[in-house]
Amino acid sequence: MSGWTAESIPGQHGRIAVVTGANSGVGLVTATELARHGAHVVLAVRNLRAGEEAARRIGGDVEVRELDLASLASVRAFAQGLTADHPAIDLLVNNAGVVLLGERRTTADGFELQIGTNLLGHFALTGLLLGTLRPGARVVNLSSITHKTAHLDFDDLMSERDFRASPAYGRSKLATTVFGLELHRRLEAAGSPVISVLAHPGLTRTNLTPRAWEHLGRPGRVLSWIGLLATQPVEQGARPQLCAATDPGVQGGQFFGPARLWETRGRVTHARLSPEATDPAVGQRLWAASEELTGVRYL
Repeated sequence: MSGWTAESIPGQHGRIAVVTGANSGVGLVTATELARHGAHVVLAVRNLRAGEEAARRIGGDVEVRELDLASLASVRAFAQGLTADHPAIDLLVNNAGVVLLGERRTTADGFELQIGTNLLGHFALTGLLLGTLRPGARVVNLSSITHKTAHLDFDDLMSERDFRASPAYGRSKLATTVFGLELHRRLEAAGSPVISVLAHPGLTRTNLTPRAWEHLGRPGRVLSWIGLLATQPVEQGARPQLCAATDPGVQGGQFFGPARLWETRGRVTHARLSPEATDPAVGQRLWAASEELTGVRYL
């Protein structure tokens, strides 16, 4: 993957791509580059006004649709409307995510907000759209380096007994990673022509970076400045996801991230997964829990 940049993206003309959380950060860059290379891009966003502004910035062949991943009713409504207008899709990029900085919050369905949005919303969305994915289509899930130190407690998936925002985020990203790998196993076992791949952006400068330590007051402002210096530009952080979404040589189950400084920044490379993320028993258990919680069953 040495030297891979957005200019390495092959032509996307005639392809339909859906990008969740496409109005800012890595999602905005991903949607922009896909559109720039000819794809019709669906910006799946919670805030329609922000989505419309993003569409104006992107230009090209894009459309904006409302999707709140923290509401299963919204996920179902989005999937129903999308499949009615686009019965065949080439790319689903499960990019959107939420980071909590303070107290525990829940989704419309009562799930802890981070795992409910980052995992369960995307699990439901992918299942509802799976039948529309063309042969050769890809599902890309956005992981995080925080998944490497996280652990899933199946007796407390919603962090009701012990909630701390940062560890809960890491668990949500581990769950997202486990989901992407288990989806790969199931697609492969079913002989499906669709593939599931993963990426992570390392430490990337997004709209969340200046606010990440706000709640700490003056020390937080110092940490925010350090964070701005330590992170890479969002255009660089989006490269692993764009590579996973478009590079012709990508295979199911692969994981891409930055190459330098413990995968925090730099060129695109094949990233490392934690042992828990790759454990098939964990994948099967999380899949069963996700089906039960969302009511969406597939494969």
